[in-house]
Amino acid sequence: MATRSRFKQSETERRRRTFSQDFKIQKVRELERKQCRIADICKEYEVSDVAVRRWVYKYSSKIKKGVKVVVESESDTKKLQELRLQIAELQRALGEKEIQLQFKDKMIDIAEEMYGIDIKKKLGSKPLDGSGETGSSSK
Repeated sequence: MATRSRFKQSETERRRRTFSQDFKIQKVRELERKQCRIADICKEYEVSDVAVRRWVYKYSSKIKKGVKVVVESESDTKKLQELRLQIAELQRALGEKEIQLQFKDKMIDIAEEMYGIDIKKKLGSKPLDGSGETGSSSK
């Protein structure tokens, strides 16, 4: 392993310094095998933490770049399809009920016009008592 004194440079020299790809790969492999830590590499070779982390991102065999894996079990997929079918069925049933309700309302309106009686319950009306009169009369 190289010694620190071998790499001792001024700040301006360090800014222009580059490491070979083989060197970077070697250090990343050492990190993966847990032979050293990022802090050790930073200290030993006077390189920034960010630079070493870039090496790891670029050369690591354990990190897959730009790939997102979505794992969905077969049962989840089947369950999702069943739920979608159930939603469609419920929407269809709701539509039918809405049509039936509109039909009944229209029929009541037509019957009220034809027979001239109020079929719909009014909120303020009182039920008929046994004599055919509405509500209780004040005597």
